[in-house]
Amino acid sequence: MTSAVSPGRVRQVRKLGWVRLAAAMVTLLTAQLAQAQDAALSDAQLDEKFPATRWEKRIAALEQAAKDNPPPKDCIIFVGSSSIVRWDLKKWFPDLPVVNHGFGGSHLGDSVYYADRLVIPYRPSTIVVYAGDNDLAGGKSPERVFSDYQKFVAKVQQELPEARIIYIATKPSIRRWALIDKVRKANALIAEAASKDSRLEYLDVDAPMLGEDGKPRKELFVEDGLHLSDEGYALWTKLLREQLAKKPAKN
Repeated sequence: MTSAVSPGRVRQVRKLGWVRLAAAMVTLLTAQLAQAQDAALSDAQLDEKFPATRWEKRIAALEQAAKDNPPPKDCIIFVGSSSIVRWDLKKWFPDLPVVNHGFGGSHLGDSVYYADRLVIPYRPSTIVVYAGDNDLAGGKSPERVFSDYQKFVAKVQQELPEARIIYIATKPSIRRWALIDKVRKANALIAEAASKDSRLEYLDVDAPMLGEDGKPRKELFVEDGLHLSDEGYALWTKLLREQLAKKPAKN
Protein backbone atom coordinates (compact mmCIF):
# COMPACT_ATOMS: atom_id res chain seq x y z
CA MET A 1 0.00 0.00 0.00
CA THR A 2 1.43 3.37 -0.97
CA SER A 3 0.84 6.51 0.99
CA ALA A 4 -0.26 9.62 -0.87
CA VAL A 5 1.93 12.71 -0.81
CA SER A 6 0.00 15.73 0.34
CA PRO A 7 -0.29 18.76 -1.97
CA GLY A 8 1.37 20.80 0.79
CA ARG A 9 4.41 18.52 0.76
CA VAL A 10 4.67 18.77 -3.04
CA ARG A 11 4.60 22.57 -2.81
CA GLN A 12 7.26 22.48 -0.11
CA VAL A 13 9.57 20.33 -2.25
CA ARG A 14 9.05 22.57 -5.27
CA LYS A 15 9.72 25.65 -3.18
CA LEU A 16 12.94 24.13 -1.87
CA GLY A 17 14.04 23.39 -5.43
CA TRP A 18 13.41 26.97 -6.48
CA VAL A 19 15.28 28.26 -3.44
CA ARG A 20 18.32 26.15 -4.32
CA LEU A 21 18.18 27.26 -7.94
CA ALA A 22 17.93 30.89 -6.88
CA ALA A 23 20.89 30.48 -4.53
CA ALA A 24 22.96 28.93 -7.31
CA MET A 25 22.07 31.78 -9.66
CA VAL A 26 23.05 34.37 -7.06
CA THR A 27 26.39 32.64 -6.52
CA LEU A 28 27.06 32.54 -10.28
CA LEU A 29 26.06 36.16 -10.82
CA THR A 30 28.18 37.27 -7.86
CA ALA A 31 31.22 35.47 -9.30
CA GLN A 32 30.63 36.99 -12.75
CA LEU A 33 30.27 40.46 -11.26
CA ALA A 34 33.50 40.04 -9.32
CA GLN A 35 35.31 38.93 -12.49
CA ALA A 36 33.92 41.90 -14.40
CA GLN A 37 35.08 44.28 -11.67
CA ASP A 38 38.55 42.70 -11.62
CA ALA A 39 38.80 42.94 -15.40
CA ALA A 40 38.38 46.72 -15.10
CA LEU A 41 41.39 47.04 -12.79
CA SER A 42 44.81 48.12 -14.02
CA ASP A 43 47.84 45.81 -13.73
CA ALA A 44 49.06 47.86 -10.76
CA GLN A 45 45.70 47.51 -9.02
CA LEU A 46 45.62 43.78 -9.70
CA ASP A 47 49.13 43.42 -8.26
CA GLU A 48 47.94 45.23 -5.17
CA LYS A 49 44.90 42.97 -4.92
CA PHE A 50 46.98 39.80 -5.41
CA PRO A 51 50.36 40.53 -3.77
CA ALA A 52 52.95 37.78 -4.15
CA THR A 53 53.86 38.19 -0.49
CA ARG A 54 50.57 36.53 0.49
CA TRP A 55 52.34 33.19 -0.11
CA GLU A 56 55.28 33.80 2.21
CA LYS A 57 54.31 31.13 4.77
CA ARG A 58 53.77 28.52 2.08
CA ILE A 59 57.07 29.34 0.40
CA ALA A 60 58.92 29.14 3.71
CA ALA A 61 57.37 25.71 4.30
CA LEU A 62 58.51 24.50 0.88
CA GLU A 63 62.03 25.79 1.57
CA GLN A 64 62.12 23.98 4.90
CA ALA A 65 60.93 20.74 3.27
CA ALA A 66 63.69 21.07 0.68
CA LYS A 67 66.23 21.65 3.44
CA ASP A 68 65.04 18.55 5.31
CA ASN A 69 64.98 16.45 2.13
CA PRO A 70 67.26 18.06 -0.49
CA PRO A 71 66.13 17.58 -4.10
CA PRO A 72 68.40 15.32 -6.16
CA LYS A 73 70.81 16.64 -8.75
CA ASP A 74 69.24 17.43 -12.14
CA CYS A 75 65.77 17.13 -10.66
CA ILE A 76 62.51 18.07 -12.38
CA ILE A 77 60.83 20.87 -10.47
CA PHE A 78 57.10 21.45 -10.83
CA VAL A 79 55.95 24.96 -9.96
CA GLY A 80 52.63 26.78 -10.23
CA SER A 81 49.10 26.73 -8.89
CA SER A 82 46.74 24.13 -7.41
CA SER A 83 46.82 21.82 -10.43
CA ILE A 84 50.49 21.33 -9.55
CA VAL A 85 49.89 21.11 -5.80
CA ARG A 86 47.27 18.36 -6.24
CA TRP A 87 49.43 16.35 -8.65
CA ASP A 88 50.77 13.41 -6.63
CA LEU A 89 54.15 13.32 -8.34
CA LYS A 90 55.51 10.36 -6.38
CA LYS A 91 52.50 8.33 -7.51
CA TRP A 92 52.52 9.35 -11.16
CA PHE A 93 56.30 9.69 -11.70
CA PRO A 94 57.87 7.17 -9.29
CA ASP A 95 60.82 6.64 -11.64
CA LEU A 96 61.77 10.31 -12.03
CA PRO A 97 63.51 12.82 -9.68
CA VAL A 98 60.45 15.05 -9.31
CA VAL A 99 59.94 17.88 -6.82
CA ASN A 100 56.59 19.58 -6.20
CA HIS A 101 56.96 23.29 -5.47
CA GLY A 102 53.40 24.29 -6.29
CA PHE A 103 51.37 26.66 -4.17
CA GLY A 104 47.62 26.57 -4.72
CA GLY A 105 45.72 29.62 -5.86
CA SER A 106 48.86 31.31 -7.16
CA HIS A 107 49.30 33.35 -10.32
CA LEU A 108 52.10 33.08 -12.85
CA GLY A 109 53.56 36.31 -11.50
CA ASP A 110 53.91 34.61 -8.11
CA SER A 111 56.13 31.94 -9.68
CA VAL A 112 58.22 34.75 -11.14
CA TYR A 113 58.52 36.42 -7.74
CA TYR A 114 59.58 33.21 -5.97
CA ALA A 115 61.66 31.59 -8.73
CA ASP A 116 64.88 32.50 -6.94
CA ARG A 117 63.68 30.55 -3.89
CA LEU A 118 61.66 27.67 -5.38
CA VAL A 119 63.52 26.91 -8.61
CA ILE A 120 66.95 28.41 -9.15
CA PRO A 121 68.73 27.22 -5.95
CA TYR A 122 68.07 23.56 -6.82
CA ARG A 123 69.62 23.70 -10.31
CA PRO A 124 66.92 21.54 -11.97
CA SER A 125 67.46 20.11 -15.44
CA THR A 126 63.78 20.64 -16.23
CA ILE A 127 61.09 22.97 -14.90
CA VAL A 128 57.41 22.18 -15.42
CA VAL A 129 55.13 25.20 -15.04
CA TYR A 130 51.36 25.40 -14.73
CA ALA A 131 49.93 28.82 -13.91
CA GLY A 132 47.73 31.37 -15.64
CA ASP A 133 44.37 29.86 -14.78
CA ASN A 134 43.84 31.95 -11.64
CA ASP A 135 45.32 35.02 -13.33
CA LEU A 136 42.61 35.11 -16.00
CA ALA A 137 39.87 34.32 -13.48
CA GLY A 138 41.21 37.17 -11.33
CA GLY A 139 40.87 39.70 -14.13
CA LYS A 140 44.33 39.67 -15.70
CA SER A 141 44.52 39.84 -19.48
CA PRO A 142 46.04 37.17 -21.76
CA GLU A 143 48.76 39.70 -22.56
CA ARG A 144 49.59 40.06 -18.86
CA VAL A 145 49.81 36.27 -18.49
CA PHE A 146 52.17 36.19 -21.48
CA SER A 147 54.25 39.02 -20.03
CA ASP A 148 54.63 37.11 -16.75
CA TYR A 149 55.63 33.99 -18.68
CA GLN A 150 58.36 36.00 -20.40
CA LYS A 151 59.54 37.32 -17.04
CA PHE A 152 59.66 33.80 -15.59
CA VAL A 153 61.68 32.54 -18.55
CA ALA A 154 64.09 35.47 -18.39
CA LYS A 155 64.66 35.07 -14.66
CA VAL A 156 65.30 31.36 -14.90
CA GLN A 157 67.47 31.49 -18.02
CA GLN A 158 69.68 34.18 -16.51
CA GLU A 159 70.80 31.70 -13.84
CA LEU A 160 70.07 28.38 -15.54
CA PRO A 161 70.70 28.96 -19.25
CA GLU A 162 70.57 25.26 -20.14
CA ALA A 163 67.40 24.41 -18.20
CA ARG A 164 64.44 22.98 -20.07
CA ILE A 165 61.20 24.86 -19.33
CA ILE A 166 57.94 23.08 -20.14
CA TYR A 167 54.82 25.24 -19.88
CA ILE A 168 51.57 23.30 -19.52
CA ALA A 169 48.81 25.17 -21.33
CA THR A 170 46.07 26.71 -19.24
CA LYS A 171 43.40 24.04 -19.23
CA PRO A 172 39.82 24.33 -20.45
CA SER A 173 37.61 23.74 -17.42
CA ILE A 174 33.90 23.37 -16.79
CA ARG A 175 33.76 26.08 -14.15
CA ARG A 176 35.74 28.63 -16.14
CA TRP A 177 34.47 27.80 -19.62
CA ALA A 178 33.29 31.42 -20.04
CA LEU A 179 36.99 32.38 -20.09
CA ILE A 180 37.97 29.97 -22.85
CA ASP A 181 38.67 32.69 -25.45
CA LYS A 182 41.08 34.41 -23.06
CA VAL A 183 42.60 31.07 -22.12
CA ARG A 184 43.30 30.25 -25.74
CA LYS A 185 44.70 33.68 -26.51
CA ALA A 186 47.17 33.44 -23.63
CA ASN A 187 48.09 29.90 -24.67
CA ALA A 188 48.65 30.97 -28.28
CA LEU A 189 51.00 33.79 -27.25
CA ILE A 190 53.05 31.44 -25.09
CA ALA A 191 53.10 28.66 -27.69
CA GLU A 192 54.41 31.11 -30.28
CA ALA A 193 57.21 32.29 -27.98
CA ALA A 194 58.15 28.74 -27.01
CA SER A 195 58.48 27.75 -30.67
CA LYS A 196 61.38 30.19 -31.07
CA ASP A 197 63.66 28.82 -28.33
CA SER A 198 64.71 25.16 -28.12
CA ARG A 199 64.89 25.40 -24.33
CA LEU A 200 61.20 26.28 -24.14
CA GLU A 201 58.38 23.84 -24.70
CA TYR A 202 54.62 24.23 -24.78
CA LEU A 203 52.48 21.27 -23.75
CA ASP A 204 48.97 21.49 -25.20
CA VAL A 205 46.28 20.06 -22.91
CA ASP A 206 43.36 21.96 -24.44
CA ALA A 207 42.42 19.63 -27.31
CA PRO A 208 43.04 16.38 -25.36
CA MET A 209 40.70 17.53 -22.57
CA LEU A 210 37.72 18.18 -24.86
CA GLY A 211 34.97 15.74 -25.75
CA GLU A 212 33.24 15.21 -29.07
CA ASP A 213 30.95 18.15 -28.24
CA GLY A 214 33.96 20.47 -28.00
CA LYS A 215 33.47 20.97 -24.24
CA PRO A 216 35.62 19.83 -21.30
CA ARG A 217 35.25 16.12 -20.50
CA LYS A 218 33.47 15.81 -17.15
CA GLU A 219 35.35 12.71 -16.08
CA LEU A 220 38.61 14.68 -16.05
CA PHE A 221 37.42 16.91 -13.19
CA VAL A 222 36.38 16.53 -9.59
CA GLU A 223 32.99 17.81 -8.48
CA ASP A 224 33.99 21.49 -8.54
CA GLY A 225 34.53 21.39 -12.30
CA LEU A 226 37.90 23.08 -11.93
CA HIS A 227 40.43 20.75 -10.36
CA LEU A 228 41.53 17.50 -11.97
CA SER A 229 40.30 14.04 -11.05
CA ASP A 230 42.53 10.95 -11.15
CA GLU A 231 41.49 10.51 -14.77
CA GLY A 232 42.54 14.08 -15.45
CA TYR A 233 45.95 13.55 -13.90
CA ALA A 234 46.34 10.25 -15.77
CA LEU A 235 45.88 12.20 -19.01
CA TRP A 236 48.27 14.98 -17.99
CA THR A 237 50.85 12.44 -16.87
CA LYS A 238 50.65 10.62 -20.20
CA LEU A 239 51.04 13.87 -22.14
CA LEU A 240 53.92 15.10 -20.00
CA ARG A 241 55.77 11.78 -20.13
CA GLU A 242 55.56 11.90 -23.91
CA GLN A 243 56.92 15.46 -23.84
CA LEU A 244 59.75 14.58 -21.48
CA ALA A 245 60.73 11.68 -23.72
CA LYS A 246 61.23 14.00 -26.68
CA LYS A 247 64.70 15.28 -27.33
CA PRO A 248 64.57 19.09 -27.33
CA ALA A 249 65.04 20.54 -30.80
CA LYS A 250 68.00 22.74 -31.58
CA ASN A 251 67.47 26.38 -32.53
